[in-house]
Amino acid sequence: MIEQLDPGDVRFFSGRSNRPLAEKIAHHLQIPLSETRFSRFSNDNLFVQLGKSVRGRVVYILQSLTPPVSDHLVELLMMLDIAKSAAAREIHAIIPYFSYARSDKKDAPRISITARLIADLLTTAGASHVMTMTLHSPQVHGFFSTPADPLTARMELANYMRRRHLDPACDVVVAPDMGRAKPAARFARDLGLPIASADKERVSDTKVKIGGLIGRQVQGFKRAIVYDDEIATGGSVVELSQVLVASGIKEITLVCTHGLFLGHAVERLATIPQIVEVVTTDTVERPSDRQPSNLTVLSVGTVFGEAIRQNYGHRSIGELFEGMES
Repeated sequence: MIEQLDPGDVRFFSGRSNRPLAEKIAHHLQIPLSETRFSRFSNDNLFVQLGKSVRGRVVYILQSLTPPVSDHLVELLMMLDIAKSAAAREIHAIIPYFSYARSDKKDAPRISITARLIADLLTTAGASHVMTMTLHSPQVHGFFSTPADPLTARMELANYMRRRHLDPACDVVVAPDMGRAKPAARFARDLGLPIASADKERVSDTKVKIGGLIGRQVQGFKRAIVYDDEIATGGSVVELSQVLVASGIKEITLVCTHGLFLGHAVERLATIPQIVEVVTTDTVERPSDRQPSNLTVLSVGTVFGEAIRQNYGHRSIGELFEGMES
């Protein structure tokens, strides 16, 4: 039996980072998306007010940590604090894109492990549970002292790609680096395709070097599916695509959960005519000027909606992904 959320018991709010996704989730769950009022004082301080009483209710607050990240983070922290101060029974932070998952280690002196800091701030602000999707670094899951559920869009992405006439003799799934090799291997198994993995060295935030090993791995294949967690500035996938083209690949499809396309990413991707399609999800809301012309966006509203339903009914969220190879 499908668990129906009680509109009298549940409050669902959204920050300003991705209201369209919040609306899809609320529609799927057949609950209202309550209003939140945002404004700024003359000194630039942010003002936030939840538009409905949360006393004794189960509260879900959706916010992606997209640019301007600091503004969206403070909005989320304030909304969590409001719900805690107003005596909400449970407070769930729904963060489709947790950008600080990239800051997961101390790889230089005198820097912050910011992913852990943000996890602590969310708990301090009032989150009793965090739900997110496809963390850049899986170990970030362990930074949360409150229960956390990292969801995956792999099923939706794989179902979309299965509509094509994929051939193991012609098509290969490519991981952009060794860190993404395991997720890419699972995606390749979903599609019944072989896997190759690039050797990537990051030079800066926008520049990488791809080792020559990938050329030997993809010899004989005509089409490559590059599978990554996110595309930000496009530096990694463009560098990799150039190596793939030089290795004989004729068509490239980029597949990622979080498509940010920041800076000159759209222009960069357009310089590789062999990139025939870019497939991503709606964890991130993008303005029209940050959307490649060959972009396909799949919604994860149902994934989050069903995970919220499982959570509300005190059932395992893992049930949603039964049948997927881990």
